[in-house]
Parts: sequence; C-alpha cells; structure tokens
Amino acid sequence: MKKHLLTLALGLSCALPSMADSSTDLLVMINSGVPQTQGMAMVLASQAIEQKTSVRVLLCSEGGQLAVKGKEGSLLKPRNVTPNQLLQGLMKGGAKVEVCALFLPNSDLKPTDLIEGVGVAKPSEIAAYLLQGNVKTLTY
Repeated sequence: MKKHLLTLALGLSCALPSMADSSTDLLVMINSGVPQTQGMAMVLASQAIEQKTSVRVLLCSEGGQLAVKGKEGSLLKPRNVTPNQLLQGLMKGGAKVEVCALFLPNSDLKPTDLIEGVGVAKPSEIAAYLLQGNVKTLTY
C-alpha cells in the first residue's frame, strides 16, 4: 500500500505544474480617476514586475488621463509620488502601457498628446491577450 501511495504521489507531483514552471502575465486595467485607486493599481503592478511577471497596463476613461502629457496627479503618501510617476516607473520596469481605443477619440486628444512610450490598444489584440490561459487581470 505504501509503495502505491508513493507512486501516486510522485506521479501527481510530475503532472502538476509548479509555480516556477508556469509563466503568468498580468493585465492591469485602470478606469478610475481617483489617485489612491490609481496608485494602488501601480503599486501592485510594480510588485508583480519585481516578482518577474510580465505586466501590461490598459488605461481607459479617467484612467487614461495618466498617460496625457503635462498632467500631474496628487502626491500619495508615504513615498510622496504621483500615480503618473508610478506609471513612469512601471514603464521603466518593462510594463507595456496603452490607452484604450475609445480614449483618444472621445477626449479630443491625439496620440501625440500621450507621454512617450504609451500606445493605443487595438481591441483585437487585447481580446486575444485576455483569452490566453496565463493572463490574470486586475481592474481599478
């Protein structure tokens, strides 16, 4: 009986993927214009990058304002940084940042009004990305 349990346990451990074997991506969608909410989204995304997770950020509605040149947000304690500064840090850490496809046409802005490095998402690409089995989402 012990031999059968050991064989079963070894078989299960080989069949189950370990955390180190699976690659998880994180999509963070920010719609809120509330600085603390935006800041928390950025903090969690930064932690994910530090833990070697690929991060993609989609900014929509009021969240899209984070990507507009010249927009400075409120300072957040305890580090006294703005959500905009946290977004810049995410980008430096390797996060892909995009505004949603509806943001620019509905805010009378152009792609040149966005900070450098921020793109405009294509719905078909975002949908395909979301349908991958390894993508987790956070929505703020």
